[in-house]
Amino acid sequence: MPGLVGKKIGMTSIFDENGKNIPVTVIEVRPNYVIQVRTKERDGYEALQLGFDDKKEKRTNKPLKGHFDKAGVTPKKVVVEFQGFEKEYQPGDEIRVEDVFVEGEYVDITGTSKGKGFQGVVKRHGFAGVGQATHGQHNRLRAPGSIGASADPSRVFKGMRMAGRMGNERVTVQNLKVVKIIPEKNLLIVKGSVPGHKNAYLLIRK
Repeated sequence: MPGLVGKKIGMTSIFDENGKNIPVTVIEVRPNYVIQVRTKERDGYEALQLGFDDKKEKRTNKPLKGHFDKAGVTPKKVVVEFQGFEKEYQPGDEIRVEDVFVEGEYVDITGTSKGKGFQGVVKRHGFAGVGQATHGQHNRLRAPGSIGASADPSRVFKGMRMAGRMGNERVTVQNLKVVKIIPEKNLLIVKGSVPGHKNAYLLIRK
């Protein structure tokens, strides 16, 4: 599906036309620039390669710099491909938030969730813990409990919910409503929360 790259600003709340207060996420979608046009004849599929957010030229290697120069754009931090654009674009063209999205429609947003480090089963999977907090209980309250079977099968099953690294994963949240678009400030406001920390990059698809 067609889409754009944006940057998460943060969350707030606004009132809708019925006076209901709804939580929203503010996403800055500055102009995306067409880096390359993929065609079926040359690449086997049709897509647009878009670049977002300027990067210092000295931090760009020579092959990538040549790729950006060919399109006539400055080096970009994020380069992503989207398919399904109905309008024809050429390398160097600018695509703005109001060109792709309209208020009231629904979008899917992909990002990298906040990393929470190594966490136990209570925080990571919502376990209740075992035993009780008193009557001689020493250090079992947040323990996972039994993790395996007996002599048969003599192993721990794959996929067992255990302690481990939590967060820092690629997450897609589907069907978020576009509440408002502010073109002059390049802002897209969607209902609900999206993955990632403030200033994290997001892929927004129709």
